[in-house]
Amino acid sequence: MAVTVVIGAQWGDEGKGKIVDLLAPHFTWIARYQGGANAGHTIVFEGKKFVFHLVPSGILYPDKKCVLGNGMVIDPVQLRKEMDGLAEGGIDFEGRLLISERAHLLLPTHQMLDRAREEDRLVKKIGTTLRGIGPAYSDKFKRCGVPFGEFLDREECVDELLRNHLSQLGISPSPELKEKMDFWKEAARSLAGFVTDTGFPLRRAIERGETILAEGAQGTMLDIDHGTYPYVTSSTTCAFGATAGLGIPARAVTRVIGIFKAYSTRVGEGPFPTELFGEEAQRLREAGGEYGATTGRPRRVGWLDAVALKYAADINGCDGLILTKADVLNNTLFEKTKIGVAYEGLSRLPRKFPPKITVTYRDFPTWPTLRGLEIPPELDSYLAAIEEYSGAPVIALSTGPDRNEIIWRKPFLD
Repeated sequence: MAVTVVIGAQWGDEGKGKIVDLLAPHFTWIARYQGGANAGHTIVFEGKKFVFHLVPSGILYPDKKCVLGNGMVIDPVQLRKEMDGLAEGGIDFEGRLLISERAHLLLPTHQMLDRAREEDRLVKKIGTTLRGIGPAYSDKFKRCGVPFGEFLDREECVDELLRNHLSQLGISPSPELKEKMDFWKEAARSLAGFVTDTGFPLRRAIERGETILAEGAQGTMLDIDHGTYPYVTSSTTCAFGATAGLGIPARAVTRVIGIFKAYSTRVGEGPFPTELFGEEAQRLREAGGEYGATTGRPRRVGWLDAVALKYAADINGCDGLILTKADVLNNTLFEKTKIGVAYEGLSRLPRKFPPKITVTYRDFPTWPTLRGLEIPPELDSYLAAIEEYSGAPVIALSTGPDRNEIIWRKPFLD
């Protein structure tokens, strides 16, 4: 069990944070391999609430080491805020939190560029979180971005990139922006003691037989190469992104766990074949608390899409699936639920979705309110159908937000 990768098997927001928090005690290292502060999850630990957008939730365990990998884009102000929150909560992370010197920095002007693009009526709107993730990755691949290590060696490289951004935006430097950049630089400098070559200790850890839990952000259907392009994020969200995003050998990955909800959700624009509308959608949205952890935006909601889930399980090579929000989709909400089992006229997930897709559904009775470790027969039938259509075993289901609200159906951690 050298490296286990946890991925989102839908469009993100599947509840990966809780599952990573649950699995973390079984691993030596917990590492983020892509994305930035566009991810978000809340963990309640020993009665205290912690909100993470960048830091892996494994940091809450005193014997775990956590890594922000080279595949990430990092806003130092946001990271400093999270670290200060940990310190205020009594969590000692000195020597346990490592930041890759190869991870690229995200400037305030990346966020300005993100907003300008979304507001440009001549450009197709994506519905981003406006956190600057896309522009930061764009600079990385244009080879004009700033890795953290380069900033610490030569701060002038940030000023050069800033001038480039201002030129793109067509604006001049302002006192407000200077003040913001001074604060940003101070935050980045304060993190210098945590910045290192993170790939080296991870590779040595693998050689020693230590275990690594690689934590993905967003979901498979938002992958830059394999998602619903162009309505995707700007990084590789699939399991194979872990090796490039952490600097570890591909052969070290031995297990992949896919996380998915009992229904589907999506934030922003883009195809969503099983989407619900009107009163049904609002009822499900409210019951599931489907509002973005990062943006607060209401999420689009719909029935479970088995075609997309099969694709995610297939492309990631999922050894097991974990279902979340099983407690939400019960018979107090709907008398029956549906699974989208096929797209009419299509044998598989299309590269480019047509404007309108007709979905073939299969109906299932919903289940009573979950109590304890018992799985009602209605839910068991639902899970069996998911296994049939996805081709992967459902090894566990989450029955509530608390870490201990989980039912294991099949052994996985032995």
